Amino acid sequence: MFVLHKYYSIHEFSKILGVSAQTLRNWDNNGKLHPHHTTASGYRYYSEEQLNEVLDTLTEREQKV
Repeated sequence: MFVLHKYYSIHEFSKILGVSAQTLRNWDNNGKLHPHHTTASGYRYYSEEQLNEVLDTLTEREQKV
């Protein structure tokens, strides 16, 4: 069976999370969250799995407050 995976550009990913693209670049540089893959031209792409993990983490943090 062929499975399609959804990938988000840095701008799509940042809009969904409510953070800036620069924040995602900083997280990458600091080792907090690396993109799923980066193209030869430097474009960063994030997976749907990463999106779900980050959203789960943010939800957990909100519930603790």
